Amino acid sequence: MRDFLSRALTLLACLVLAAGPALPAARIKDVASLQAGRDNQLIGYGLVVGLQGTGDSMRSSPFTEQSMRAMLQNLGISMVGTQTRAKNIAAVLVTANLPPFASPGSRIDVTVGSLGDASSLRGGTLVMTSLSGADGQIYAVAQGSIVVTGVSAGGEAATVQQGITTAGRVPNGAIIERELPSRFKDSSDLVLQLRNPDFSTSVGMADAINRYASAQYGGAIAESRDSQSVYIAKPKTADLARLMADIENLVIETDAPARVVVNERTGTIVIGQDVRISPVAVSYGTLTVQINEMPKVIQPEPFSKGVTAVEPNTDILVQQDGGTVALLDGSSLRSLVTGLNSIGVKPDGIISILQSIKTAGALQAELVLQ
Repeated sequence: MRDFLSRALTLLACLVLAAGPALPAARIKDVASLQAGRDNQLIGYGLVVGLQGTGDSMRSSPFTEQSMRAMLQNLGISMVGTQTRAKNIAAVLVTANLPPFASPGSRIDVTVGSLGDASSLRGGTLVMTSLSGADGQIYAVAQGSIVVTGVSAGGEAATVQQGITTAGRVPNGAIIERELPSRFKDSSDLVLQLRNPDFSTSVGMADAINRYASAQYGGAIAESRDSQSVYIAKPKTADLARLMADIENLVIETDAPARVVVNERTGTIVIGQDVRISPVAVSYGTLTVQINEMPKVIQPEPFSKGVTAVEPNTDILVQQDGGTVALLDGSSLRSLVTGLNSIGVKPDGIISILQSIKTAGALQAELVLQ
């Protein structure tokens, strides 16, 4: 009996090792979003007042003066035949994202950006601005004090600036005035969209939902349409909100193609877990050539008929670093990183090596350059 248990445990361990590492698990709400629950973008044109001489100049930004005249006229103030040179007002573009299922009366944040030649929006107040959607309908109205994170200061000979001073935010600055035309309860079905499209994840999500539906409603309700969307038919006896609450908490195994993401500007390299490299030999070296010009001036002998001449003198220094040949066999992420580190190059060098390995056909992953 003891020998039988020992053999069984050994066989089980071999099966686990052969199966490889398990796929990462996540809830459906973390990897997919509801198609009917997407955000909607809003945009509007407005004015910012209360600036301390950092607003638009009326000569360079004539639309600011026109907007100010129209606003004052709506308030019952006539400016016919007058001219203003105020620098405490600026024309801005106001944008916001209308969240799904937003109800009238709730508040959202808005972003404000200068349209004219204003130097700073710090200390300004956004005047009542209508925010419209792609259909031209007004869905929100924004107003409030602007929060600017950038700082700018200077004198006659020097200036210093940190961050952006011509853009800011108005927290909870917009009030929703109109409800979206479509309602969640009116839907007859659900469509879940994967944030990272993948056929394996899409099929696994549909299978997990069908296992839940078979136990709860006695039949399958989900179907994987493609690598990004999963269609869910609403059971007749189900409440749509409760159904979605149960489905989004189901745990599934997620998968994604192997990728190597490279940002050449910052030197950032992100290597996925499934990245593999075929056996390949890599040699990396840096050749530095330094040229120094040190001409010599030659003076003629006193009382001679010679002339002053310049004799060229060039000093060339050639230095080559690296040149180490390393064998990379990336059967796992750890061995790949160890092999790259063994060459002893910096991140910019690793980026060049990865691009060359991809060109050689040895990198079994997608190389994404940012």
